[in-house]
Amino acid sequence: MTSTTLSLTNELLKRQSVTPDDAGCLDVIAARLKPLGFSIEVLPFGPVTNLWAQRGTAEPVFTFAGHTDVVPVGDLNAWQSDPFEPVIRDGHLYARGAADMKGSLAAMVTAIERFLARGETHAGTISLLLTSDEEGIATDGTVRVIDHLRARGQAITWCLVGEPSSDVRLGDVIRNGRRGSLNGRLLVRGVQGHVAYPDRCINPIHMTAPALAELSSTRWDEGNEFYPPTSFQVSNITSGTGAENVVPADLEARFNFRFCTESSVEGLQSRTKSILDAHQLDYTIDWHLSGDAFLTPGGALLDAVSGAIRQVLDVEPQASTGGGTSDGRFIAPIGAEVIEFGPINATIHKINECVSVTDLDRLSATYEEILARLLRN
Repeated sequence: MTSTTLSLTNELLKRQSVTPDDAGCLDVIAARLKPLGFSIEVLPFGPVTNLWAQRGTAEPVFTFAGHTDVVPVGDLNAWQSDPFEPVIRDGHLYARGAADMKGSLAAMVTAIERFLARGETHAGTISLLLTSDEEGIATDGTVRVIDHLRARGQAITWCLVGEPSSDVRLGDVIRNGRRGSLNGRLLVRGVQGHVAYPDRCINPIHMTAPALAELSSTRWDEGNEFYPPTSFQVSNITSGTGAENVVPADLEARFNFRFCTESSVEGLQSRTKSILDAHQLDYTIDWHLSGDAFLTPGGALLDAVSGAIRQVLDVEPQASTGGGTSDGRFIAPIGAEVIEFGPINATIHKINECVSVTDLDRLSATYEEILARLLRN
């Protein structure tokens, strides 16, 4: 017999919600939440659809957070089956978004349904913050919802993000923080000319190379017990006219810091400027902060998630801050404890993305236990 979590996952997976298109996924979820007493706010910003659903008004406020959008499918012919027609093979459900993260969304909803079906009164508030703008540029999604909530004084005490955190077994890894991501676009100006007359030119490639070498070899910090040291990586370099006998007029380099809580945005920017100035470059930098570092080193949420995983899954979870960024970076600054916990991430963003069918129900049961540990009277 098909479980309610699997059925809801299938319904969501059939909707082609390639970022930033929600494709009606939030309508499906809202229809499940309304009969449970949730107030529903649809919050459209730009091309993005967002949802804030809330049951109760008192503190503490527990929030499930996630996204309905998925990445593009890539080469359609490489898939064993239609990526938007979910299929079960060998105990796994195959479709784009199965692991990242429509399975988690379904598990959240069914966990809430069972928790409320117990008929017990519960403390505080249950809420969901969902967006269709996580896999894209993430400018009109969770960050805009948080600004909206902050403006009216809405607090979030605990936030569980359903990102696929698990490595080998469901629950073996949870995220209690993420590194920050700071991007820089460096433009270095030289003087164009003929390669045979270097005294009449200033070669921006020659000038910039030693500076980039120093930036890449700099020890920005030592990290800490939760984070590795901050890293600097050059991702793109563009220069030249295409001709072999022309010194170019300029060079553009793009780079990224993945930084921990031992470094600040301002500190990284200042040290970068000092190094570039020391190399006497004529330059400008445009900075873009994708998200600040955040950390939940302990507290009630981490205890509840870890305890529920041990009880339901019989797994000892490891708290990690590895990986890229998530929408938790927008939620933590309002004072919320934030933990990410979801399915195995081995196939996310890949051809033939899949999730264990059994894990869907086990994830929902663990979410239910987390609710009970935090909100049971």
